[in-house]
Amino acid sequence: MPLIKKRSLVDQVYERLRSDIISLALPLGSRVNVNELQESLGVSCTPIREAINRLQQEGLISYENNVGARVLTLDDKDVEEITQLSTTLHCAAARLAMMNTDHQVLIQELEGCIQAFADAQTSQQQSESIHQFMSVFYAHCGNRRLDKSMLAIQGQQLLLRNLYVLYGMDREATLQDLRSILSGVEHDDPQVVHQALNVAAQRVAQAACRALEQWK
Repeated sequence: MPLIKKRSLVDQVYERLRSDIISLALPLGSRVNVNELQESLGVSCTPIREAINRLQQEGLISYENNVGARVLTLDDKDVEEITQLSTTLHCAAARLAMMNTDHQVLIQELEGCIQAFADAQTSQQQSESIHQFMSVFYAHCGNRRLDKSMLAIQGQQLLLRNLYVLYGMDREATLQDLRSILSGVEHDDPQVVHQALNVAAQRVAQAACRALEQWK
C-alpha cells in the first residue's frame, strides 16, 4: 500500500494563496498582509512568510521596501513576454512528446481534455481543462528541465488564461484551437501544432490585454 503524503503547512498556505492569485480572488496589485492572513487562515506568520517567498520566486508576488508584499501587476509588455516564453516552451514540449510517445496515447489523452472543455459548466472547469490539455505534452516530452522551466512561469501563464476565460473567451474559437492542435498530432505534423499553439496563445494574450485595459 503506497504511503499517504502529508502536505506541509507551508505547502497548504502556498497552494491557497497561489490559487487565490491565479483565480483573481486576490486582485492584481492587491496588498498581501501577513497579519490579516494569520487571522483568516489560522496559522502563524512563519509558514505564511515562507509561502510568500515561494510565490515571489514564481513571480506571482512582488516585494518593495516600505510597501510590503503585493500581488503582481501586469501590463501589455508583461503579457507579451509571458506569452512568448510559454508558447516557446509549449511548442518544444509538443514536438518532443510527438517524437517520444505513441501518437494514439497522445490523441486519446488530448481528446479527453477537449471533451472535458466541451462539457465544462464553469469558468474554473474550462480553465482547468485547457491547462490539462497543455499538460499532456509536458507529461510525455521526456525532458525534466523543460518541464521545470514551465513550472517557473506556470502561475503567470495560468493567470493570463484565467483573464481570458473570465473576461473575453470565445468558447467556440477556443474549442477550434484545441481541435487544430489535435489535428496536427493526428497527422504527425509539428508545424501545424506549433501554428495552432501560436494562434491560441495570441487569442489569450489579446483578451488578457483587453481585460487589463478595463481595470485601469
